[in-house]
Amino acid sequence: MLLKKGVLIVFEGIDGAGKTTQAEILLTKLQKNGFEVVYFQEPSRGKWGRIIKEKALLPDSLTPEEELELFQRDRKENVKRNLKPALEKKRVVILDRYYFSTIAYQGAKGIDPEWIKSSNEKFVIKPDLVFILDIEAKKGLKRIEDRKRKDKLFEREEYLVKVREIFKGFKGENIIHIDGKRPKEKISKEIKKIVVDYIKNTDNKESNIFEKNKQ
Repeated sequence: MLLKKGVLIVFEGIDGAGKTTQAEILLTKLQKNGFEVVYFQEPSRGKWGRIIKEKALLPDSLTPEEELELFQRDRKENVKRNLKPALEKKRVVILDRYYFSTIAYQGAKGIDPEWIKSSNEKFVIKPDLVFILDIEAKKGLKRIEDRKRKDKLFEREEYLVKVREIFKGFKGENIIHIDGKRPKEKISKEIKKIVVDYIKNTDNKESNIFEKNKQ
């Protein structure tokens, strides 16, 4: 089912908050309900995203300014190659991390969050909905302690405490803060309802199209 316009849905939060899990659950649910949906992540699979992932395995391998530069290069490529084409095809686009993460993570390292925000908003596509999953840094790190690839740049408790505070400060009509400690089934149900209601209200489709999405 194609919409009248594309919809960009972003998932954010500190490491271990559950954003990737919820993004993937929403992807599956919307696909089952007949929506045309695509899923992307940042860092992306492109040239700059691969460099970021390699550098993240080594502690202090980048300065905050170098991190910011790499993330913005990767984002520009992601917007051009992935997000914009998918939205032009009137698809629902689910994105795991976006420029809010850059504001929070590089902001927590001393770069002015407002400057990061204004710099990114010169070229990004504004999201329709932003879900920020919140969890304490200690609990988030506990959830991901068995990961094979350890992120040495970002997965540190004292640092994630600062990152979380910046995430908690985001405000806006399209920004929804979610308690990440709740059972994932309850969270996913809440998220799906918000998404379907948003699409229904903005896309102006016939109401019976959405009946099956209430299940």
